[in-house]
Amino acid sequence: MLNQLKDTLGKPVLNPDAKDASMKVLVGTSEGWDHVMRVFELEVGGYTPKHAHDWPHINYVLEGSGVLFLNGVENKVEAGSYAYIPSNELHQFKNVGDKVFKFICIVPSENHK
Repeated sequence: MLNQLKDTLGKPVLNPDAKDASMKVLVGTSEGWDHVMRVFELEVGGYTPKHAHDWPHINYVLEGSGVLFLNGVENKVEAGSYAYIPSNELHQFKNVGDKVFKFICIVPSENHK
């Protein structure tokens, strides 16, 4: 399997606590993996909901600059930053830059929505 991120269709994040966010699913159970790798794209001023859940996930910033709220602290992140977010930890990503903020998010497949 070989694809391009630019050719992958995204779906808007419909959570009412998100703004100008979309998600692209890249690799998951259809490829035989027990996790799902997604890319989130946040437009300028966009953000994901501030939330917590029962599973951990891994994030890697591809483009842009933003803030990751984690452990009660807003942490500046940029291309090349990565984070492990433990289960039940309140977190949120925000785009604070002047271009699209893109990051990879990997979760166990049973928790992909």
